[in-house]
Amino acid sequence: MPNPLRYLLLLMVCALPLAGYAADPPPFAEGKDYVRLQTPIPPATPGKIEVVEMFWYGCPHCYELEPVTQEWLKRKPENVVFTRMPVAFGANWEPGARAYYAAETLGVLDKLHPVLFEAFHKRRKLNTENELATFFAEHGVDQDAFRKAYKSFQTETQLRRSNQLAQRYGVKGVPTIIVNGKYDVRSPRMFEVVDFLIAKEAQPQG
Repeated sequence: MPNPLRYLLLLMVCALPLAGYAADPPPFAEGKDYVRLQTPIPPATPGKIEVVEMFWYGCPHCYELEPVTQEWLKRKPENVVFTRMPVAFGANWEPGARAYYAAETLGVLDKLHPVLFEAFHKRRKLNTENELATFFAEHGVDQDAFRKAYKSFQTETQLRRSNQLAQRYGVKGVPTIIVNGKYDVRSPRMFEVVDFLIAKEAQPQG
């Protein structure tokens, strides 16, 4: 004859691991690994989760992060839009930011983005329009076309927008990664936190 007490004990024992699993804390904590922005900024692409990286070509930490970023991009979820934004917190940052937007306008960003990073960190002088024009020419870009893009209204607009967004996000340094206009990642395990926040944002909002 079945023993009701025995079955009850078995059910309790089986439920213990599930209860423990449900009680596990999340792997990353708000206020430690990321902070919530006081004023969220709606993503530029509705229906997508936005990841924005703010950087400067001359920043050593941005340079070190770049290979990690490239690896993450290979597995980036389809529902995520990734955007780089060079910022110019000082006059010496502006040439690199302009070079990024000029390369984007000229359709050579994928080719020259990693090369620009390398050049900045191999102590090559790329601090002026002339130095950058020569550099772009060495990589097959017409100097006149580069100069036009470097000083174009489009570049001016993009540079102003990236600096304004940096202010609105409260960015104090680079690299900075903002997830979905809500979270500023603060952990050395940057893209692990990014993945965690993407999963958090993908959950139905109740």
